[in-house]
Amino acid sequence: MAAWCWDYWVAEALLKLESLKVMRSLRPIHLIRPESNQTESDELEFYDGLRQWDRASVEVQISETTFQKWLQDIPSSGDDTVIGNGEDDDGAGPCGGKFKKLLIFSGNDYLGLSSHPTVIKAAVKAAQLHGMGPRGSALICGYTNYHRLLESALADLKKKEDCLLCPTGFAANMALITAVGSVGLLLAEGGKPKRDERVAIFSDALNHASIIDGIRLAEKQGSLVNIVYRHCDMVHLNSLLSSCTMKKKVVVTDSLFSMDGDFAPIAELVKLRRKHGFLLAIDDAHATLVCGKTGGGAAEKFKCENDVDICIGTLSKASGCHGGFIACSKKWKQLIQSRGRSFIFSTSTPVPIAAAAHAAVNVAKQETWRRKAIWNRVLEFRAMTRIPITSPIISLIVGSEVKALEASRHLLKSGFHVTAIRPPTVPSNSCRLRIALSAVHTRDDLRKLVTALSECINFEEIGFNCKNYSSKL
Repeated sequence: MAAWCWDYWVAEALLKLESLKVMRSLRPIHLIRPESNQTESDELEFYDGLRQWDRASVEVQISETTFQKWLQDIPSSGDDTVIGNGEDDDGAGPCGGKFKKLLIFSGNDYLGLSSHPTVIKAAVKAAQLHGMGPRGSALICGYTNYHRLLESALADLKKKEDCLLCPTGFAANMALITAVGSVGLLLAEGGKPKRDERVAIFSDALNHASIIDGIRLAEKQGSLVNIVYRHCDMVHLNSLLSSCTMKKKVVVTDSLFSMDGDFAPIAELVKLRRKHGFLLAIDDAHATLVCGKTGGGAAEKFKCENDVDICIGTLSKASGCHGGFIACSKKWKQLIQSRGRSFIFSTSTPVPIAAAAHAAVNVAKQETWRRKAIWNRVLEFRAMTRIPITSPIISLIVGSEVKALEASRHLLKSGFHVTAIRPPTVPSNSCRLRIALSAVHTRDDLRKLVTALSECINFEEIGFNCKNYSSKL
């Protein structure tokens, strides 16, 4: 029921756009390689295990000045620099600059692909051939065969008919939700829908800020009604859906929540979708390439890819690159590219980034050891701490801002980059340490981190707190 109704409404909306002559189209520009490069092999290189270069995605260094500012929580303008190349064992570069080496446990490069040679080579080669590529929005001159190749790979990964690239994951959510809202506007007489003609969007209380901001924008346009349900509470959602008189219903949720590390109950959402006939959209930013046998994300993990109508994702996390995407049907793609303002009015992704992201998707699918490695780290952390984590995102709620900052400072002194998450990102009573595991962390890295953590927090208390998620402001 859900798919049929929404297919009909989207088709009607597209007819309206066509009648108004405001349908927007993508016209790929084919970037031709110079003659000398026509016969070069484009074969990608894959590896069967951890290599030295992988560590570049989790090992960094900061200047002594920055280190001291972080310890004292002094704001920085970002102009602190490391003098020299930081190769001396005594902590001083060849020009005498002091630096501090840190192991990152706060990033989102879950598979360590940002430093993969195949990804780097793809970016370098595209830049050498085309520079940054045509600079313009995708609807003008910024959409090339490189972008199309990446879209096709992502559509295949997500088992969807098509895909639309966006400049960021934030922009992807904004574009989708404003396009969803436009359906109510386009189908209403005079372009002013009555309340029951609007789109009802049901949003999890802990959804990402990009979803929240997209809903706020669409609300301002008078195109939809926002209904928030308690975090992962399917009883509450069912009640809200049952009492809603609007026909056009959408449920949108993060699949893997970025601040709490828990999964949305996808299987239960699918059951409610069959009962109430809503459109189901998931933001799969933190699960793409991490979850599922082929890296297809949360829907593949929970075996319900055909029941998720639209999948939003990012290329800046497990892909190790930059950008966002919306995997959907061809009709939805047409609507979003015609009505998604954050897509329409943004310059397209530079060609080298699109080439790198395409390489990253292929590497992630082929080097399956990376997914196995990150989930092994999850099991190891759980065994070492007895904290019942379920994903590579570990949310250690310590309570007050003072406690979170103290713990973060202790870890910094111990050589770990773990940031204290504070308001306005989370409510004041649930400040936390957010730890993100990577496939290129080792068991020894975890052992050292756990030792440092045990010196500043109580694992038994944390294990209890992790079951009590607080709603965002």
